[in-house]
Amino acid sequence: MSKPELELSLPYITEGIPGIGGVIKQKPSHFIVEEIPLYEPDGSGQHLYVNITKTNKTTREIQENLADLFELASHHIGKAGLKDKNAITTQTFSILLPNENRSIPELVKLIEETIGVRVNWANYHRNKLRTGHLLGNNFKIIIVNLEHDFNYINEIADKITKRIHSIGLPNFYGEQRTGEEGENVISGWEILTGKKWISNKWLRRYLISCYQSYLCNRYLALRVKRGLFNRLLIGDVVKKHDTGGIFSVDDLENAQKRFDAKEISFTAPIYGYKMRSALYASRKIEDEVLDKSAISMENLRKHRVTGTRRLGRIIPNITFSNAEEGLELKFKLPKGSFATVLLREYIKNGEN
Repeated sequence: MSKPELELSLPYITEGIPGIGGVIKQKPSHFIVEEIPLYEPDGSGQHLYVNITKTNKTTREIQENLADLFELASHHIGKAGLKDKNAITTQTFSILLPNENRSIPELVKLIEETIGVRVNWANYHRNKLRTGHLLGNNFKIIIVNLEHDFNYINEIADKITKRIHSIGLPNFYGEQRTGEEGENVISGWEILTGKKWISNKWLRRYLISCYQSYLCNRYLALRVKRGLFNRLLIGDVVKKHDTGGIFSVDDLENAQKRFDAKEISFTAPIYGYKMRSALYASRKIEDEVLDKSAISMENLRKHRVTGTRRLGRIIPNITFSNAEEGLELKFKLPKGSFATVLLREYIKNGEN
């Protein structure tokens, strides 16, 4: 079987509104991310929670640096999510230290001097910090190299912001996940179809998730193109924004009212053999995407890919202002959402 042809292009939810151009991430100070914790450490336990601000370093780098520093296996270093490298990012790590005699200030000094990061605070907690143990992330981003005057830029930015505030934004995965040319997606497909084996368990699972992310993007793109992004279907699996509760739509009229009020949103499939599937008309779209893909449910079952569901629509609160170097955007996104997906709606001159 030859490699599948990929469709990586994504529709704009602000189609019809021109972009402002520009670029992002020219330097780390243009892309600032701060993790929003799900809970605070309570001061007891064997896991030292360390809140770190890093520049031009990946989450994986810091995880490995901490493991080396404390002579631990990397799986004893916990983190809630992955952050961009070319940025200034603040996030928390947990370090398993069951028999540590040094004080917290001593450990903070050791980490700062050895790894070259800033430790904002540290405290003990009872459990390891695991993937998903966060509410979301706050972003402050500057779009630079703008060719238009600020009057035009502000006018366009205001229209884009109002559109997103009105109907929300598709919760696409960014190209950090798929790869710029889809290379991560292809690698994931090769693993799932038995054409490639990667011994590193973390990397193997990550690349498989990249293929799942690609299929999720195709599902969301299909809903946008068919005019189904801002309306529900019978059988949609929807999620409550306030509590996270999930249910299937059977009363379409009532559910649509709640959707329009931004109380609930549909979820998108992260395909796997244990995933909760949509029903009726909504199920047909999910099946269509999988049927057109280059894998089967049996491929997923063979690799124990259980699957889940992902919020299909996010509703960020965005503010913008003029900065010395360009246009500054501030917004909060739920965990797992990509800032670059929001930013492309403003820039519209290719993926940056």
